[in-house]
Amino acid sequence: MRRALIPLVALALLSGCANLAPGYQQPAAPIPQTWPGAPAAMPAQPLAGWQEFFVDERLRGALALALDNNRDLRSAALSIERARALYGVTSAATLPSVDVGAAASRARTPAALTTNGNASIADRFSTNFGLTAYELDFFGRVRNLSDSALEEFFRTEDARRSVQISLVASVAQAWLQLATDQQRLRLARETLQSQQRSYDLIRQAHALGAQSGVALAQAQTTVESARGQVASFDSLVEQGRNALALLAGTQLPADLLPGDQSVMVASLPTPPADLPSSVLQQRPDVLAAEHALRAAHHDIGVARAALYPRITLTGSAGVASPSLSNLFEGGSRAWSFGPSINLPLFDNGARRNQLRATEVQRDIVLSSYEKTLQTAFREVADALAERRTLAERLDAQRALVAATTRSFDLAQALFKGGGGSYLEVLDAQRTLYTAQQTLIGLQLTDQANRVQLYKVLGGGWQGQAAAPSATAG
Repeated sequence: MRRALIPLVALALLSGCANLAPGYQQPAAPIPQTWPGAPAAMPAQPLAGWQEFFVDERLRGALALALDNNRDLRSAALSIERARALYGVTSAATLPSVDVGAAASRARTPAALTTNGNASIADRFSTNFGLTAYELDFFGRVRNLSDSALEEFFRTEDARRSVQISLVASVAQAWLQLATDQQRLRLARETLQSQQRSYDLIRQAHALGAQSGVALAQAQTTVESARGQVASFDSLVEQGRNALALLAGTQLPADLLPGDQSVMVASLPTPPADLPSSVLQQRPDVLAAEHALRAAHHDIGVARAALYPRITLTGSAGVASPSLSNLFEGGSRAWSFGPSINLPLFDNGARRNQLRATEVQRDIVLSSYEKTLQTAFREVADALAERRTLAERLDAQRALVAATTRSFDLAQALFKGGGGSYLEVLDAQRTLYTAQQTLIGLQLTDQANRVQLYKVLGGGWQGQAAAPSATAG
């Protein structure tokens, strides 16, 4: 039995002698080294993980809840498990598969079919183990199939990371939007209360003949308009809570929702000014695209190997006997060995065309990888372009709010002193309200921009280690 296995083991050791897949080198990034208008690239200060990026405890709690319950993230994690299992299937083919079996049979031959004219009963007992169609991988076909499946596994892992980063950014955006809508609702309610008090005073003055019906009608108009604003923002707050519940996969407890303070509850850091564009090559979607490109190189190796002979082995060794008691005695040993070869001769160019199609597919995946990098660069460049003007816009808007507040106070004082019309008060109040709402919106834009930078920079700005991958040749 040992002598029968020696050639099988020797042939197995000879398999995998060649790899026809093209050698892989990371393509040059088709993007500038620095961002438009940015200084020369220098090493960036690392910032890893959403726990370091988001410092508000309630927001952190909401993010942790979403990461535990979001269904899209669960699906992405299950895709990783599926890819891992498929890789296990393909990698198993690189080693021989040994099966062990046992059989027993009893057969009766009728008298008419025997040479002596008597019916006979024959017993047969056997046990064996052997190889089942094991391919000798002389040209790397099986190895490249395994490596391609491994790259697909790495791709799904990076895809899950990309889904997680997008989820974190979406939850943070929705959380900040809810905080903004709550602040806008609070401002609308305060404005309604102020206008209601003014309306009550004008109505009393109108009853005494001190104010005209025009002033009373104008005051009532502002009250009804403010009431509509309150109802509108109240609806937006409810919708924001529903959006957060969907993203989180469950209802958020009250202690994880935004509080009553301003929208700046999340003190989000900004990236360093000397951030190099090379950080984009660590974005999960870029890494996933590169793993797809690596897999395409291995697929070319599979297609090339199809042009060469395929040798498979089928063999077994064991014992067989007509009686169970003599099964393991001398002379009962049995073995079989059946190598086969499949040599491509003429297929009307099918294999050559398949190879060409695989090479073109590699070029398509390469273009997709480069487009992914270019898209990532534009997303970061756009976010940085908005970032550069936000501080100035916020300062200008705060100054505008302060100026419109003084204008409203003066108009109100003049009206109470009898030196101005109520229409001037209404105009000043509307201007102040609009300026305050715009300031709230700009504060949200500032925070949302930082969240967007977190997302488009792949979850932070650090030199993340790329996932390991199988290399060809």
